[in-house]
Amino acid sequence: MAGESRTTRDHDTIRRWAEERGGYPATVERTERGGEPGVLRIDFPGYSGEESLERISWEEFFRKFDEKNLVFLYQDETREGEQSRFYKFVSEETAKAS
Repeated sequence: MAGESRTTRDHDTIRRWAEERGGYPATVERTERGGEPGVLRIDFPGYSGEESLERISWEEFFRKFDEKNLVFLYQDETREGEQSRFYKFVSEETAKAS
């Protein structure tokens, strides 16, 4: 359903969703510690992350995703039926409460 949010922990689903929208795995540069990725993001080229995000490999991305026990909250389409770029990474507790 358009505008409806979903959740997943499935790596293939997350990667496919991001790549269909031209996105890449990234971390917020200023949150990295000791060479480890910090806050995870999906980088959509041409948007606001150009100055603050650093691309990382999907392997690094999913290692951190699993380590932090995150859930991917996302929309496939907007209410207008267009491809949505809306997503958030939330804790498992937050996802269960929704």
